[in-house]
Amino acid sequence: MTDSPLLVESADHIETWTLNMPDSRNPISDTAMVDALCDRVAQVNGDLDVRAVVLTGAGPAFSAGGNVKDMVDKAGMFGGSPYELRDGYRRGIQRIPRALYHCEVPVIAAVNGPAVGAGCDLTLMCDLRVASTTAWFAESFVQLGIIPGDGGAWLLTKAIGPARAAEMALTGDRVTAEQAAAWGLVNEVVAPEDLLEAARALAARVAKNPPHAVRMAKRLLRESQHQSLESLLELSATMQALAHHTEDHREALTAFGEKRPGEYTGR
Repeated sequence: MTDSPLLVESADHIETWTLNMPDSRNPISDTAMVDALCDRVAQVNGDLDVRAVVLTGAGPAFSAGGNVKDMVDKAGMFGGSPYELRDGYRRGIQRIPRALYHCEVPVIAAVNGPAVGAGCDLTLMCDLRVASTTAWFAESFVQLGIIPGDGGAWLLTKAIGPARAAEMALTGDRVTAEQAAAWGLVNEVVAPEDLLEAARALAARVAKNPPHAVRMAKRLLRESQHQSLESLLELSATMQALAHHTEDHREALTAFGEKRPGEYTGR
């Protein structure tokens, strides 16, 4: 297996990103992993051939979040004075939620195993989540005497509401895949051997649509989290005007009339 912290595969307009540090349960606090994820988002944002992303982990875990050994050793982003620690978070792991928030294509988490701490939050940075029956989720920062330093309090509340978010963040307890589905944390739970197939099938349902429309729809969903209805309506009108002038819109109308799937080019 390659030494790259992030493996990338591409097929049928879908990229699969695999966190590739299985021996340490795929932590995302290391600089190499932060750089790899942020760089890949930048690449995808500029490539209209990519229409959806599946994010998963190598080995039995999705992600253990922060590197606990580094915490114990006060190494890497976990070392230094309080001021240095603050900068370590801002210039390190906090780059990931910012990058994924602005990722223009939908990202689907294929949660293959435990998603712990920042690993749990990484699933929340994605747009959709498919979980294996072997997966579980834990917003476990409090059990280590720390708090969600990567935006987890914001992400979790948006995903499952304040009451459930408080339960997870204040207890740090595990949530099974089935419980996560009941709470609306994941879209689907499948057998381990079916996970990537299910996640890619969901990605394909996204990727079959005109790429500009998908990217703009995702942006509107993001903006709806903090804009008023009036401002969102104004932005929607602007984006809709752009959408009406794409070749893919005309192809969609033609395909609809001819009762066939559309063939979209991103123009």
